[in-house]
Amino acid sequence: MSDSKKINPDDYALATRAVRAGQQRTSEGENSEPIFATSSYVFASAAEAAARFSGEQPGNIYSRFTNPTVRTFEERLAAMEGAERCVATASGMSAITATCIGLLKTGDHIVSSRSIFGSTTMLFENFLGKLGIETTFVELSDVSAWEQAIKPETKFLFLETPSNPLTELVDIAALADIAHKKDCLLVVDNCFCTPVLQQPIALGADIVIHSATKYIVGQGRCMGGAVCGSNEIVGDSVYGFLRTAGPSMSAFNAWVFLKGLETLQLRMQAHSASALKLAQWLEQQAVVERAYYPGLESHPQHELAKQQQSGYGGIVSFELKGGKEAGWNLIDATRLISISANLGDAKTTITHPATTTHGRLTPEQRRNAGISDGLIRVAVGLEDIDDIKNDLARGM
Repeated sequence: MSDSKKINPDDYALATRAVRAGQQRTSEGENSEPIFATSSYVFASAAEAAARFSGEQPGNIYSRFTNPTVRTFEERLAAMEGAERCVATASGMSAITATCIGLLKTGDHIVSSRSIFGSTTMLFENFLGKLGIETTFVELSDVSAWEQAIKPETKFLFLETPSNPLTELVDIAALADIAHKKDCLLVVDNCFCTPVLQQPIALGADIVIHSATKYIVGQGRCMGGAVCGSNEIVGDSVYGFLRTAGPSMSAFNAWVFLKGLETLQLRMQAHSASALKLAQWLEQQAVVERAYYPGLESHPQHELAKQQQSGYGGIVSFELKGGKEAGWNLIDATRLISISANLGDAKTTITHPATTTHGRLTPEQRRNAGISDGLIRVAVGLEDIDDIKNDLARGM
C-alpha cells in the first residue's frame, strides 16, 4: 500500500480501526496482513546497520523489539485505545511487569486497588517488594482512600475496572484528576472491557494495560499482552525495558491477535448481551446469595458503569449459599461449560477464584479482596444463553 493509501485512524470509527489500522501492504499486494516469521533483518551496508542500531534511521533491527507483524498489532490497538504508542508483550503479566520495571526504581511507591488479579498482587508484594518498591492497597471504589494513600514517593496508581472477579468499578476521570494533582500516573488494566466498551485514556488515564490472551484473541489460542500510552512514557521507558529484557510478543501471536481485533466489537456486544441475561437469571435463583454484574440495577455502581462504559462486559460472578462445597459441586455438575480460569473465550468458562485465580493469596488477602469460598466466576461465551443457564442449573 502506498503512503497515499495508508489510512489515518482518526478519520474512522472504532470498528473500522479494528479492521484497517496499522496495515502497510508489501509489494506483493496482499489483502490480509502477512506474518513476518524472521528473527533478524538484512542491512544494505555497515553504515545502514550502524544507523539502525543507533536510532538515527528507523527500521527493523531484531525481532525481539522490531517486527512488522507485531508493529501492525501495536499500531492497531493504539488506534483503538486512542494512544500514541503501544508496546506488545508476551503476556498480560509481562505487560504489567514491563510497566513497573520500566517506570519504577527502589524507594518508589504504588497505590493499588485491592480488587486485582491474584498474580498482580503477588508481583507487587513478593517481587517488587524485594526491590524496595512499596505498594499500598486500597478499596477500588473509595476515591478518598486513593488520595489519602498517595505519598511523595508514589509514582503511579494501578487498578482494574471492572475488577476481577467482583466487577467493582471506580470513577476513572475522578481518579485521574487526583493522580495528576499529585504528579502521579494512572494505570488502568482494561482487560475486562477492551477499547470496545471502555476507553480509559479518553477519561484521563495515562497508561492502559491489556492481557491480549483474553478478549482480544477471543478464542483462547495465544498468550500476549500490551501497554498503551504516550510516546514519552510507553515509547521510552516501557519499550526500553522490552528491548533490553525481551518479554516480546511473537509474530505469529501478533497475527492471531490482529484477526481477533477484527471481530472484537461484535464479540464484546454478544458477550455483554448474554452476560446480562445470565446475571438477571442468577438473581432469581434461591441458592444464589448475590450476583455481581455492572449491568444489573442492583449493582452499587450501575450508574457509573452506564457513564464510563458503552457495555457491561462478559464477566458474571455470584455468591452461592454453602461456601466452597456448594461452589465445587456446582462447577463439577456442569457438562457444557469449561472448567477453566481463563476468560474472554468463545467458550463459556467457570472457576472458583478462592482456589484458582486468587489461590496463592493468603486468607487475609482474599478476605480483603472480597474473595469468599462461595464465590463463582463465569466468563460468558458465545453459546446459546439458555444452554448456559441449563448447564449451571444442574448443580443448583
